Amino acid sequence: MPAVQYGSCSYELKQGESVLDALLRNGVAVAHACKAGSCGSCLLRAVEGELPARAQAGLKDAWRARGYFLACVCQPEGDLTVAAVGNDARIAATITALDRLTHDVLRVRLVCDAPFDFRPGQYVTLFRDNALARSYSIASLPEEGVIELHVRRIPNGSMSGWLYQEACAGTPVHLQGPSGECFYAPGREDQPLLLIGTGTGLAPLYGIVRDALKSGHRGPIHLFHGAVRPAGLYLGEELAAMAAANANLTYTPSVLEADVPGPFEVGPIDGIIARRFPKLDGWRGFVCGDPALVQMLKKKLFLSGIAVRDINADAFLPSAS
Repeated sequence: MPAVQYGSCSYELKQGESVLDALLRNGVAVAHACKAGSCGSCLLRAVEGELPARAQAGLKDAWRARGYFLACVCQPEGDLTVAAVGNDARIAATITALDRLTHDVLRVRLVCDAPFDFRPGQYVTLFRDNALARSYSIASLPEEGVIELHVRRIPNGSMSGWLYQEACAGTPVHLQGPSGECFYAPGREDQPLLLIGTGTGLAPLYGIVRDALKSGHRGPIHLFHGAVRPAGLYLGEELAAMAAANANLTYTPSVLEADVPGPFEVGPIDGIIARRFPKLDGWRGFVCGDPALVQMLKKKLFLSGIAVRDINADAFLPSAS
């Protein structure tokens, strides 16, 4: 069986076992989260040996050239020597502000120690230490000089619990990335845009909408944000003010349940959208949030007329540990 060498030790892989699982099984502290090849938390660097193509799928060309790979989906056919990533993929940052947007959504703002190029809507991996990492979408614009993340508190969540209870302004962390293709691409400025997010799926859309407006997008922009109950909606006043100031932007909050009427639609978000826009030929769509909902909405947007190439999605995969 193939073996993976990390530091001064070598570990034999079991049949069908990934590099990440082999290292974890042997007590090696390796950062990881989704274990599905999506978040990038388990990025390592191959020093010697051949990497399977899947282990580098979706990575930047520069990262692939340096031998970076996703340990959670890497099942090498031969021996592999690996090491931690370098400073070109992970940079130091400092938390500058922590603000509660709802009872369970925290806005985290950070400043990087070095230039950090990103597109609003992409995601970064936040590292508390070498073994704890989680990925979050970027809600800020580059010119704002900060990285803004929206973090939902997860029961017994290692990272979210730490951010809520222990982290403070001045706390040092590290960031890796950015990654992801869910962002506004200039061009086709008259094309209608449909943005749908549930929960903290609003974070990337908040960045994308402001990026589109800043870039001079002229076509109609419709932003739908959904939650189970009204308390789960956030940034409503700011988004409503943004819509009032931009004639081509419409903001629609929605909830599944409500005891009393309010400034929101009530019902499943897909039904609300379908009733308002039964045909979406020629539109561009952005869908972010719960994986099952994202998958369902991608299919419905396609069936309503949006071309596959014009559907941008970011499913928020839960941590596997």
